[in-house]
Formats: sequence, structure tokens, C-alpha cells
Amino acid sequence: MSPVHAPPINFGISPEDRAAIVQGLSRLLADTYTLYLKTHNFHWNVTGPMFQTLHLMFEELYNEQWTAVDLIAERIRSLGETAPGTYQEFAKLTSITPSPGLPKAVEMIRELVEGQEAVARTARSVFPVAEGANDQPTCDLLTQRMQIHEKNAWMLRSLLEQ
Repeated sequence: MSPVHAPPINFGISPEDRAAIVQGLSRLLADTYTLYLKTHNFHWNVTGPMFQTLHLMFEELYNEQWTAVDLIAERIRSLGETAPGTYQEFAKLTSITPSPGLPKAVEMIRELVEGQEAVARTARSVFPVAEGANDQPTCDLLTQRMQIHEKNAWMLRSLLEQ
């Protein structure tokens, strides 16, 4: 009995364009997962007078990021590639720097503003590649990610204003 082979992917995006899009989405996945870990860590370990507000806000953020990780990874799979899924792979791909130690609450907020903006920049950098390949589903995903991360950065930044 001979093995059954799946037909090649043929939904109107060239293999070269799919590879370029997947490369960008892999960076987006790594940034999103790294930001998720940082946000969840801060949720667990935040202290101080804004504890309740930040604890709940960080929980909302990491829950949203957890959902996003799945959406991004599934888009990579839809494009016919394997999604990165290890700490080692994410460390090589991410643009987000880990926290040295455990920062105070205000520094946590600053780091999360930077993280939200980093993810938005990564999504924005992939958009021209997806748009050039006429990949509307990826463009839609990227637009949603940019909108969410830009709004989250604004909300976090507003906590830092005096």
C-alpha cells in the first residue's frame, strides 16, 4: 500500500511569498509569546498601591495575548509551515528584551508599553509582505494585532501620566 500524499498548497500565494510571510509571522508569534510571558509574570508579581488595578489589567492583557498566540500560529500552519514553539526559537526571533530581575510596578508598566509597541511594529513590518502577496487573511490578522497593541500601549501609557 503506497502512502497518500497531500497535494501542494495552491490558493494563489507563491511558495516564496508564503515563506516570507511565515518568516514575519514567526517573529510576530515570538514577540507575542514573549510579551505574554512578561505580562503574566508581572501579573503574578506586581505589588504596591496600584496592585489591584494592575493585577486585573495585566490579566486582561495576558489572556488576550494567549488567544493571539493561537491565531498567529494557526495562520502559519494555514500557510503550510510549522509554527515555532520553543523558548529557544522564540528567543532567537523576538525583539522584546527580558526584564532584568523584577521591576517595580511603574517600571512594569513602562516595559509593557514598550512590549506592546514592539509587537505593533513587528506586525506592521510584515504587512507590506502580506499585502504584496495579496494575502488578505494575514493582512486582516495583522491589522487587528496592530489595533489591539496600539490601544493597549495607549491605555498603559495613560497610567504613567501625572
